[in-house]
Amino acid sequence: MKERLARAQLFAAIEGGSPYWSAQIIEFGALEVRDRLVNGGYSETKSSAKNIASRISSISGDQILEEIEVAGAFFLSPSDLDWPTSLTDLAAPPIALLIKGERERLSSLINSISIVGTRNPTQYGVRVAGDFGAGAADYEWAVVSGGAVGIDAAAHRGSLIGEGVTAAILGGGFNKSYPGSHEKLFSQICEEGLLISEVMPDVPAIPHRFLTRNRLIAALSKATIVVEAAFRSGSLRTARDAAEIFRPVMAVPGPINSPTSEGCHRLIVERVGELVTSISEVIELVKPIDIK
Repeated sequence: MKERLARAQLFAAIEGGSPYWSAQIIEFGALEVRDRLVNGGYSETKSSAKNIASRISSISGDQILEEIEVAGAFFLSPSDLDWPTSLTDLAAPPIALLIKGERERLSSLINSISIVGTRNPTQYGVRVAGDFGAGAADYEWAVVSGGAVGIDAAAHRGSLIGEGVTAAILGGGFNKSYPGSHEKLFSQICEEGLLISEVMPDVPAIPHRFLTRNRLIAALSKATIVVEAAFRSGSLRTARDAAEIFRPVMAVPGPINSPTSEGCHRLIVERVGELVTSISEVIELVKPIDIK
């Protein structure tokens, strides 16, 4: 229990995505790292240590877990049996995750695909993302995405329409839902799937946290599909995060003169992404790595 409480304090005090702190916790355990921080053990080697130690000293592990419970979520750590082991492939695995939704649905992520893309899609992109989301549900595969407007939302809605399980990986805390226009969608996802966050409930969504959470979208699924993306796009970051941990990357082609498909064409030309035009092609590519 002491280890869990220490991990909760580290989770609340350390920004997600730090290779250094992730490595320290993996090597020494949360309790030892917490105690070293409080006792000034990292002050000479890490500039952020003093601020982290101050945040740790300001709130107990019990208080953190209570705050999470009040937000209607539960605290998931690597010591839990249902922790997604695919996250260990990351250079900076999360210290913990906060989850809203039925805990049993975590097992659905064993067979899941990520569908990502632009926040400013064409009608073509919205239709394709929705069809892929619904098609994945037909194959009994879960859909993972980022809960953003555009392609993400279309993929989530497609999965929900297909009565599948979908997981939204948020860039902020549950009490600071972003975008605000997705309150109803997030409520539906919570009822039928999972909301996942790497930050405390009251932590706001700011730009760098969206980039940090992209690695989780890539790692939680067996493959990433980019439906529409501009030449420079956060979705391409997710695709490259997936490629770095040897997950298949796929891209849906669009009109050659469409700015919203330039990123997809870039992935295909650079041979980072496999060209796909249907969910059946996606399933063919990921099924060989399916664990029965």
